[in-house]
Formats: sequence, structure tokens, C-alpha cells
Amino acid sequence: MRSHENEAIVINRDVQAVIVPDGTPVPLKAGLAGFITQALGGSFTIYVEGNLYRISGEDADAIGKESTRPPELPPDATIDDVRKLAWHQMRNCYDPEIPINIVELGLVYECEIAETAAGTRDIAIKMTLTAPGCGMGEVLVQDVREKVQAIPTVGKVDVELVFDPPWSQSMMSEAARLQTGMM
Repeated sequence: MRSHENEAIVINRDVQAVIVPDGTPVPLKAGLAGFITQALGGSFTIYVEGNLYRISGEDADAIGKESTRPPELPPDATIDDVRKLAWHQMRNCYDPEIPINIVELGLVYECEIAETAAGTRDIAIKMTLTAPGCGMGEVLVQDVREKVQAIPTVGKVDVELVFDPPWSQSMMSEAARLQTGMM
């Protein structure tokens, strides 16, 4: 995705957003002007009237951007194919304030896949947050759920927020630590 950082935008239709970092849903009215501060994983963090807001990729058109394409699987996909795509989808989930995906941040602890009698796959994910009181927790959980649920053949997606073990910077990938200067 092309970088949109600090690109000026005008909201062209009323849109539901989430205040960063507390996670409160709020409507934004058409005509408001602002800037994109982060455009990663299909969602956008925008700065409008002194506040940061997260806009879902599904609503990208409200700021003049294209929505992301749904993931694809071959017809004969195996559980391993689904697992790889699930991890790929989670790599498209970003904290609205940190330009590093949740997998590289070390926030995803587990991704288990089970085939069902109906021929679908159920996925159970355990993840955490960088801080237990993060207001964006449920927003990130919903983002993970929606991105993994979009995978063809996936039935139920259960995303459990856990805090044991507690997250620490040591759980970040080397690339994430390098990017944040924590090396």
C-alpha cells in the first residue's frame, strides 16, 4: 500500500470512527478536514479537529480511498494454507498509534484451526495487548476477527484476549524492535 502519511483528506460522507486511544465509537460528519497519520492494513488513522480517529478499511471511500480486497484461497486449500493466510491477515492488523503489525509486536500468542463436520474451518486465536488497560483492545480484537473471518471456508473465529503471559518488548520480532529503536 502506498504511504498516505500526512496526506490531507476531507470526509466526503458521514462515517463511523473510533477515537484513538480510548476506543469510543463516534460518528464523523461529512465535510470535516484532516490528515491521514497512518494507513496500514487497510485501516486509516486520521487527525481531525485535534483528535485521532481510526476508520475501518470498509469505510475507506469516506476519505477517498479504496477498500482492501478480500483474501483468496485455492479451491483445494489445506489447513496449512488456511493457517498461513490467517497469519497473513493478522499481519494486516495494526495498532492505530504504532506502525507495526500485531504479529511483529508479539501480540498474537496462538492461532489454532479445526475442521468442522460442515466442511468449514473454525479458528481460535489468543492475543494480548501492549498494556492491559488499552482502550483500543476491543477494536483490535474486532479487526483480527473480521480479517480472519474474511478467509474463504472459515466458519467461526474466536479471538480471546489474554494477559498471561504479560506482554513485554522481548516478544517483539527483531525487525519490530529495530523499527521502534528498542534494539
